[in-house]
Amino acid sequence: MKIRWNHRYVQLGVTAFLVIAASILFYYGIFHMKSLITGIKTFFGIMAPIIYGAAIAYLLTPIVNFLERKIIFPIFEKKRNKALQKKGRKVVRWICVILSVFLMFLVIYALVMMILPQLIRSIMNIIYSFPHYVSVVENWLNSVVEKGWKLNPDMISQINQYSSRLQEYLTNTILPQMQFMMKNISASFLDLLVFLKNFLIGAIVSLYILADKEGFVAKAKMAVYAVLPTKWATFLVHSMRFTHKTFGGFISGKILDSAIIGVLCYVGTSIIGTPYAILVSVIVGVTNVIPFFGPYLGAVPCFLLILLVDPIQSLYFLIFILILQQFDGNILGPKILGESTGLSSFMVIVAIMVGGGLFGVPGMIVGVPVFAVLNAAVWKLIGRSLDEKDMSADAEFYRDIDCVDPVSGKVLPMPVKKSVSKAQEVTVKAEKNRIWSGAWDEIKRMFTFLVKFIQAKYIGFRLKQKNRRRRRKNRL
Repeated sequence: MKIRWNHRYVQLGVTAFLVIAASILFYYGIFHMKSLITGIKTFFGIMAPIIYGAAIAYLLTPIVNFLERKIIFPIFEKKRNKALQKKGRKVVRWICVILSVFLMFLVIYALVMMILPQLIRSIMNIIYSFPHYVSVVENWLNSVVEKGWKLNPDMISQINQYSSRLQEYLTNTILPQMQFMMKNISASFLDLLVFLKNFLIGAIVSLYILADKEGFVAKAKMAVYAVLPTKWATFLVHSMRFTHKTFGGFISGKILDSAIIGVLCYVGTSIIGTPYAILVSVIVGVTNVIPFFGPYLGAVPCFLLILLVDPIQSLYFLIFILILQQFDGNILGPKILGESTGLSSFMVIVAIMVGGGLFGVPGMIVGVPVFAVLNAAVWKLIGRSLDEKDMSADAEFYRDIDCVDPVSGKVLPMPVKKSVSKAQEVTVKAEKNRIWSGAWDEIKRMFTFLVKFIQAKYIGFRLKQKNRRRRRKNRL
């Protein structure tokens, strides 16, 4: 029996089934949210190598395209004096893909080899310098005692009380948590191993994605046009192209900007003689990928690390890094990125906070381009809605209007403020001055009373100390 999908009762039955199924899913999602979140996390954990592979392939696509179009293809075509066939292009593609992945691992290896020795050296220096810091504190305490600074009995009792509390805190709180801390360290080590495993599998997956990236794009278009109406499919294709342009331009531009900042930081720190110049430059360059907050996140630990070695150099580094970030924010960044996001400073901060709160550091990096795409999509829908209503899509048009008459559809201008005479202005100004002068007099009275109160308390405290000293002398 053939089902007639155009029949009215069949359509009603399918609609009712879909509504009931959606209601059941909504009920399950509301009252079993933990199970749903656990299932989503499990799914993403299984798909992590595929997600990593897609992300690696997306980041390496500009490198593969550059190697193909600018280096490998011209070399082969010059030797053969003709265009490559399909098999030759496939071989060239695999060569470019393998070279780009090899270049990625080479960069990762170089960064690790630059950071790891410097990090180990800095930790060892801190460990070796710790007795020196202890001796400095000990000498300072001895000098305090030698100068004859006497502490009050109340102060001595408070010190004894706080020391006993500190001992109880260490015994009852810190020591029981050591086992929990060791569990967290072992769990973090296992998470690192899982990440490395997923990353390696993702690198292998990225080889196949890059080798046939045009095929994946063609199949995705075919699926979109098969499922959606032609109008909405075309809209989705254009939206994805805009997303790729915004997202890819921002990520590649930010990586280039961070690399330049890292090199400039190394040159500058080497000139001023900053300790751990390579480590500091790598940290500043890597954290610079995070928009807005990244430079400060990288500068703070570097400043503290240099402060432990040489306080004067830490001040020089702080001044240098402020100048470098001003150069990046006002000159280098706009030259490389331009207005690629189209977001205001407020929206950039919101994007970073939301992305970081949801997905951590990766969310802080990706949040700005994602918000840029969503912002462009929303304003495109707003513009289309305004065009349907025969209204302007320019924001400046709405600055000088009051509202639109719902009956006639005419634009009503802003109401004109009534002019105020000079006499009224003088009266209002005099009234404001009177109010402010009265408030200032009250503030001065409160401040004077507070000063007198503190003086009285201090004098009373000094008299009590003198009386205590007299009583001790009389007892002796």
